Amino acid sequence: MGRLGHGVSTPSLTRIGGSHASMKGPDPTMSFLPWRKKSEPEPPPPVPFVEEVTAEEFSLRTSLLARSSDGLRLRATSGVAESIAGIVEPLSQTPVETIAPLPVELSDASPAIERFNEIEQWVRARRDISPIGRHGLYVGELTDALDMTVDTFFCGLLHGDVDTGGYPEYNAIVGGLASHWDELSGELIVRAVVGWGGKGLRGDTERIGQRLLSSLYQQVVASEQSLGEAEQARLPSIGTRSGLACAHCGFEAGSASAFYCPKCGMRMLRGT
Repeated sequence: MGRLGHGVSTPSLTRIGGSHASMKGPDPTMSFLPWRKKSEPEPPPPVPFVEEVTAEEFSLRTSLLARSSDGLRLRATSGVAESIAGIVEPLSQTPVETIAPLPVELSDASPAIERFNEIEQWVRARRDISPIGRHGLYVGELTDALDMTVDTFFCGLLHGDVDTGGYPEYNAIVGGLASHWDELSGELIVRAVVGWGGKGLRGDTERIGQRLLSSLYQQVVASEQSLGEAEQARLPSIGTRSGLACAHCGFEAGSASAFYCPKCGMRMLRGT
């Protein structure tokens, strides 16, 4: 039958069975493939553990050495402290520099670079000192050969050369005499101090340093003011002090029985 009533044409059986069946039914060519899930990205491979990393090595070896002799007692006469520079002068290649103890307000000053507040005070207190004297203080204080809260240091370049900036070379020897007033006897105690070092050491520097230390000591022994070895002398106590205060410089002695100021040597004022 080709046509129905009312002029409406019907599709042929071939079209119904062919095109409509292929649009609504499953695709016979894909029916045998398995069901596939959406693939996820694979995780990155683990980072291998490196036991040894290639690196460049940097190091700085600074060697400082200082030596101090036993103390010698000098008479507590007027002008004895000023005469010490003349004892060092024959052994010094440069003019002898007198470095006074630190003021009370800068008593915590230290040349240790890792303590910023202390080195800031140290630089402020030592900015007017020559490079040779500053180097001598640096070596002496870091090695505890000097205690600049009470010591007065008479120093110069004893051996070696300086660089273009005026600072001693690592094998140069800086030193002299360190003095302080004994708080019990009132006598002036003097020690020979030498120091050297920096970026390296040299073998014969220690031998020369020991010879210079002995020469300084013998110079003090041969002076007219020497009274012999200071067996009972001791440094004033550092830190919390209790005792008389000097009317001249304000330094507080470590004992109430002190007759002379450990810092400036002036006689302590006592009440009646």
